[in-house]
Amino acid sequence: MGILFLSYTAYSQVSPPGLGAAKAASWFAFGLKQRFGRSKKWQSMSYIGMGRKSNPDNGAPFLKPAIWVLNQEFYHQFHPNWQYSMALSYRKQNEYNDDPPYSQTQAGYKGEWRLYGRMAYARGSERLKFTTTLRQEFRSFVHPLAEAASEVLQLRSRLKFQLAVNLDKRKIHRLIAGYESLFSVSRIARPDAWTPFKYQESRFTLYYAVSPLNMPFTIDLGYMNDLVGYKSPYSVHYLALDVVFNNPFSLLKQGKSKER
Repeated sequence: MGILFLSYTAYSQVSPPGLGAAKAASWFAFGLKQRFGRSKKWQSMSYIGMGRKSNPDNGAPFLKPAIWVLNQEFYHQFHPNWQYSMALSYRKQNEYNDDPPYSQTQAGYKGEWRLYGRMAYARGSERLKFTTTLRQEFRSFVHPLAEAASEVLQLRSRLKFQLAVNLDKRKIHRLIAGYESLFSVSRIARPDAWTPFKYQESRFTLYYAVSPLNMPFTIDLGYMNDLVGYKSPYSVHYLALDVVFNNPFSLLKQGKSKER
């Protein structure tokens, strides 16, 4: 397989975050992706996303609110096969009791600040592209009630393998399949201690992506199976949709040039 630039399609879809105990969940995100710099090897990706989920005993993916996410990431293509990125994210996740009727906890939610970086390596051809990504995260949790706090800090490692297949020569239609494993170590507030570094979950994804001709949008429709735990694992089934507006500021600049 030949050398292939990652380009701005390396991370085309905005994958759902884990939403805790449920049978089914849904995720929607809207993003802005912009290339910049003289060499066009830098990219900015900003998105806002929201998720909803079912109770653990039913399969209604839109039943109740689960999370809001605001994310900003910068990518740098420093080699035809290699790309790294750094990101900052804030998340507000709804918290529910473990027992029926699964009402909200007294605190109601927890906040999370997330700082992460990732390194990606891609090989492929005009039709196929295989990408391996290592992502390291630092997560800080904010609980509105002190007694609700359990996990306050987390260091998490994520290893992902992704295969993208172009379905036509113009690269309008694509299928993207992925597998990701997550490992972490956490700081617990009570008692004040660190947990062992261990496996947490696996995520399997399958997306259909379309980039219409003469339109600056990429639309991704997909499915994710989040297999959580290792002793008594359970699966959460996600429906996902995201829309990414590509290079909006470049289009604005072109429009102003035409007006002149």
